[in-house]
Amino acid sequence: MFSKACEYAIRATLYISSKSVNGSKLSIKEIAKEIDSPEPFTAKILQVLSREKIISSIKGPNGGFYLDPKAKPIPLNTIVRAMDGEDVLHTCSLGLKVCSDASPCPIHHEIKRYKDRLRKIMKEKTVQGLTRELANGKTFLKIDKKIAMR
Repeated sequence: MFSKACEYAIRATLYISSKSVNGSKLSIKEIAKEIDSPEPFTAKILQVLSREKIISSIKGPNGGFYLDPKAKPIPLNTIVRAMDGEDVLHTCSLGLKVCSDASPCPIHHEIKRYKDRLRKIMKEKTVQGLTRELANGKTFLKIDKKIAMR
């Protein structure tokens, strides 16, 4: 559903947010490693997120990427729009140019319910709320290889 860039952007923003709580500023290298993304690809993603004012950056030896802990809540759909555009959850899943309730594709009605629910989740869930879940250990961004082997 979402592009790989969008998936990495959400993961990067959550990782940056989780580390920004204590004032840390993160390098591209560290972010790329923690979200399992190639560095050049991560750099492009962070550039978009920074340009869209989703995250902030400071240049220089003590610089890096961060999220202001006092920033207003950032819904996940803000990241999705920045990376994949406005239409990603509104276009036909089969790629048809015309697809609506009046002229549905074969999977329109089933997918519409799913997309409506996903749009609601992406609007309601915020980076800050998910960062709290990460801090509480309720969720994770990276699986420990030892745990995954069980």
